[in-house]
Amino acid sequence: MRGMFTSGVLDVLMENGVEFDGAVGVSAGACFGCNYKSRQPGRAIRYNLRFCGDSRYCSVRSFLKTGDLFGVDFCYGEIPKKLDVFDFEEYRKNPMKFYAVCTDVETGKAVYFDCADFEDGRFDRMRASASMPLVSRIVETEGKKLLDGGIADSVPIRFFEGLGYDRLVVILTQPRDYIKGKNPMLPLARIVYRKYPAFVQAMANRHLVYNETLDYVKKREADGAIIAIFPKAPLEVGRIEKKPERLKAVYEQGREIAAERLEEIKAFVTH
Repeated sequence: MRGMFTSGVLDVLMENGVEFDGAVGVSAGACFGCNYKSRQPGRAIRYNLRFCGDSRYCSVRSFLKTGDLFGVDFCYGEIPKKLDVFDFEEYRKNPMKFYAVCTDVETGKAVYFDCADFEDGRFDRMRASASMPLVSRIVETEGKKLLDGGIADSVPIRFFEGLGYDRLVVILTQPRDYIKGKNPMLPLARIVYRKYPAFVQAMANRHLVYNETLDYVKKREADGAIIAIFPKAPLEVGRIEKKPERLKAVYEQGREIAAERLEEIKAFVTH
């Protein structure tokens, strides 16, 4: 739910007419970021405030009943199709490219999906990108077994540079001086995912890859090739947050920073 910070940043950019040629989202960044392509500012914070306390949205009950902490049918069916409708038509019409990052549990490698459309309103790629290990079922789609994209590539800056994007705005949800440590749940992951040793190794190496990538982000920022947006302090919100006031506070922090840097971002992307 640190992704509410990202949503705050994105909403300010949308409200001020900032357009991008492409975007890539990882985990919550994919689920919330797709609203940029559908041009729906305010949608992510709106439905999260409305449903964060709903057991159908996220609960231990859902996990025990289905194997998914976040209720699949509710999150990827009821909400976008009925309760806070996702604008599928606008998403299709918007020429901005949108990619979602997942991790292939059989190879431990990142998989990058070009999400040009959602056939029949299905969000399998988004769901896979945001399916946290240990509290989500493996998502099987398009011949692959997938989980959270953040395991293999939390900050896919090199992927986007490889596509030819040379002026990037990178939104992170940890402060600038953050250093990721080893995953404390790794011993349990070794047991649960014993059939997928490459995935376990990716989990074991995640902090090393993340910290190296963060160094690269800062280098590219110093080169003037990117704008990097960090929270000013650690975000006081849980991965699974039931208190709407905390979600709103983190969202407002994102809005505040985006407003502060709005003119800088406008000048950067239109250079």
